Amino acid sequence: METRRGAGALDGAAAADYRRMRSESVTPGSPPSRPAADRDDSLLDAEFLTKLEQLEIVSRRIFAGKTKGERKSPRKGESVEFADYRPYVVGDDLRFLDWNIYARLDSLFLRLFLEEEDLNVSVLLDVSASMDHGEPSKLLYARRVAAAVAYIGLVNYDRVNLYAYADRLVGAVRGLRGRRQAQRVIDFLQEVPTGGVSGFANAAKQFAIQHTQKGVLLIISDFFEKGGIEDGMRYLLGRRLDGYALQVLSPQEIEPDLTGDLKLVDCEDADAAEVTISRPLLNRYRANLEAYCSYVRDYCVRRGMAYLLASTRVPFDQLVVNYLRQRGLVR
Repeated sequence: METRRGAGALDGAAAADYRRMRSESVTPGSPPSRPAADRDDSLLDAEFLTKLEQLEIVSRRIFAGKTKGERKSPRKGESVEFADYRPYVVGDDLRFLDWNIYARLDSLFLRLFLEEEDLNVSVLLDVSASMDHGEPSKLLYARRVAAAVAYIGLVNYDRVNLYAYADRLVGAVRGLRGRRQAQRVIDFLQEVPTGGVSGFANAAKQFAIQHTQKGVLLIISDFFEKGGIEDGMRYLLGRRLDGYALQVLSPQEIEPDLTGDLKLVDCEDADAAEVTISRPLLNRYRANLEAYCSYVRDYCVRRGMAYLLASTRVPFDQLVVNYLRQRGLVR
């Protein structure tokens, strides 16, 4: 029996065991899985869209945008919402003088207002071959989460950017604003090319070069990288983004139901290994998986990036409405 598996990452012998065990069983000669976009055309239903319209993306930092937005900033600017006064100095705009205060105090004071800013919300989505595994499919699950987060940003007039990557960036749509752009989000997520080897470091470098705006960044991936995640994360952390990492795993990866003598074939680079499944081997696999997820979590958290591990067994709408709210991405 041949078992195809996705790409994983741990150092040394542990990494080898981990990649060999992380698998999805298929019978020889079975047809290849179809792209996730072919399986389900409805990423978001109307009832869930109504729930999303009650949410907004939260930034733990305030970033200046290119245009006026719906989001209040502590910085002073021009709007209809009063903030404070300060003494007039030569060169200030006379339109903002408060003549009532002048009449009472015989001193010139300027009215200050809250400045409204748009927030850049970016999603970096892993569409490599290892993501198109599991039941439910990790890729379909990730696309739905990406669509939901993008929609929340659009209805709040944030500036939404979507990037997809495998060994490099394979697609992007940028600068979307307003709910009328929702169909462009859906079209992009359904039509972007999928498959291939994951190269997070290369994709993150390209993203850092192309995306110069500050803002919120959500990375959705299984983070199974033979080369690890450190190099890629350094490029992203260097941009001083408000980062969130969502690691998506399937139930079959968390609790593999495998027995007997198997040949494991990597779905990304065709690396193969023959193993005999035993209880000690499964226990070792689970320990390695837990250790790797802890490594990803600790790396992110220590550098100020929020982290969430999600099984595709958890309904994606529950993940968005409850778990992402708990992590502070939405409210």
